[in-house]
Amino acid sequence: MIDGSYANVLITGGTSGIGAGLAARFLEVGANVLVTGRNQGKLAAMAKRHPGLLTFESDIGRPEDREALANHALNVLPGLNIVINNAGIQRRIALSEDTAPWSERQAEINMLLAGPVHLNALLIPALLDSGQAGAIVNVTSGGAYIPQPFAPVYSACKAALHSYTVTLRHSLRNTPIHVIELIPPAVATGLAGPGNNHGATVDDFCNTVFPQLLRQDLVEVGYGITASDQFEAAKKPYKEMFASFSNRFPTAAYASR
Repeated sequence: MIDGSYANVLITGGTSGIGAGLAARFLEVGANVLVTGRNQGKLAAMAKRHPGLLTFESDIGRPEDREALANHALNVLPGLNIVINNAGIQRRIALSEDTAPWSERQAEINMLLAGPVHLNALLIPALLDSGQAGAIVNVTSGGAYIPQPFAPVYSACKAALHSYTVTLRHSLRNTPIHVIELIPPAVATGLAGPGNNHGATVDDFCNTVFPQLLRQDLVEVGYGITASDQFEAAKKPYKEMFASFSNRFPTAAYASR
């Protein structure tokens, strides 16, 4: 169990929705929290609501911003031990109707997939050097397991992030860094824009999952359908196959320092 009162937490995409909800709960238990966002006005409003909150303007979809964020986070949170990769966008459009320029589609991929993979790579050495118990939380989606035809690129990126998270956990198994996949179902975050605000409330979701993120015996945290016995049973064969496959083809892993 990680002691939240001593935690130093980085949350990407922390000005609204799940990111803001988790930031508030970490602050309530006494953690030091740094949130990122692309809108300085929203960051300022978030800081005004939560005295003591640290903010940093950053576009997780841009590699240079990720590098600047990693440097800043390690400077203002030298004891950083929890990283929550939450920043996201969702384009709702059928593949057959998507005529947007490639740059728009690439931006979605960059934020949802390249962002977490790159940021983790930048921060893991420092997390290991600290020698303390920590966690990397990658926020995926029920759409990682059951593709959403109305958000095809989003679903594909979340599926890839799920796959990466499984391997990251395996790679960090001999260290004090715990890797958790947070799997929201539909949550009313406004992620998909105006008119697409359905699902569980942010408060209900965050109240349920927050204490589970501090545990070190859980590798996946869901809610509602993504926490159901049916959902877990569907994943079980794939977990068993991964365990068998990874034992058959061993790879180098991170080591504690």
